[in-house]
Amino acid sequence: MDFKHGMGVFTEKMPDLARKYNAFSEACFKEGKLSKKEKQLIALGISIFSQDEYCIIYHTKGCLDQGCSEKEILEAIGVCAAFGGGAAMSQSVTLVQEAITDLSQENDKLH
Repeated sequence: MDFKHGMGVFTEKMPDLARKYNAFSEACFKEGKLSKKEKQLIALGISIFSQDEYCIIYHTKGCLDQGCSEKEILEAIGVCAAFGGGAAMSQSVTLVQEAITDLSQENDKLH
């Protein structure tokens, strides 16, 4: 929610730049040779490796929205940890797990 709010404020102040950034991002995550699901898993791994908490939560949600199972997310985390070591693993076993739990509970309330 903080990210959405921040993007809203940024969009008000810099509409042309925000529109172009959003269009670029949408193009990057569009279905292509790689599925949207695969792209979200890649983005999650990069987010974890770079330790960007907002993107970790955002792309965990993206993975779930694209139908990733918890096992698929955990497998992607394992690959990320092979490169990012303990720092990547600490983000994964805390923030990603918490996001999966919170987002799953939120989704259950909606259905």
